[in-house]
Amino acid sequence: MSVSQEEQRSGVYQAHFRVWRGDEHAGDLADYTVEVHEGEVVLDIVHRLQATQAPDLAVRWNCKAGKCGSCSAEINGRPRLMCMTRMSVFDRTETITITPMRAFPVVRDLVTDVSFNYTKAREIPSFVPPAELAPGEYRMQQEDVGRSQEFRKCIECFLCQDTCHVVRDHEENKAAFAGPRFLMRIAELDMHPLDAAPDSGIDRKATAQDEHGLGYCNITKCCTEVCPEHIKITDNALIPLKERAADRKYDPLVWLGNKIRRRGE
Repeated sequence: MSVSQEEQRSGVYQAHFRVWRGDEHAGDLADYTVEVHEGEVVLDIVHRLQATQAPDLAVRWNCKAGKCGSCSAEINGRPRLMCMTRMSVFDRTETITITPMRAFPVVRDLVTDVSFNYTKAREIPSFVPPAELAPGEYRMQQEDVGRSQEFRKCIECFLCQDTCHVVRDHEENKAAFAGPRFLMRIAELDMHPLDAAPDSGIDRKATAQDEHGLGYCNITKCCTEVCPEHIKITDNALIPLKERAADRKYDPLVWLGNKIRRRGE
């Protein structure tokens, strides 16, 4: 599709889209030609498509500001937020393909069932407050705050879960693998200096390895690459968690210390 000189001057042009239409039983890509205005994002075009040609197109969205994580999809095969993907990053003659997140079951059109993620979230024990401190008495060094504060930026768009090949390409792994978003949550809690989980019998490093599939992660950094909040999931959460789990399990000094401690009990 060529772009006329008049379209180039006005900033308005016609773009070719292929959008996946269907449900959990069957579906296919449908072709549309949609008007695009200067400064718009992909979600704007999807809304115009709903308003002009496909009123029954199902799409999940909320804030349109890159903060709710609702409008996750795959655009030209890459997991992205539709509201944060500007049309200007594509050539005007390019065909833009929008499909639902591949790692999760399709509900209809671009809407997927992401309940897998909520199931995994419930499996992770929450923060355990220290017994000797009352609310309002918690004190932390700024360095400790900064270490895990980055992970709090997560908007739970689940793009990292979608792109992780452990769940994307192997459905059978889902039962034993929490995925990068929730391994990052375990790392955040394990790094928290006030988390009293060990005192309550919870070994976060051991459960990450034995119950949440930390060993499945081979640190390809694909989760980091698609994160819209630019969280360094691999470098700052997953690798440190792997190192802590390995130290706990294989470090001879840690093993000897545990032996001595158990003998003295």
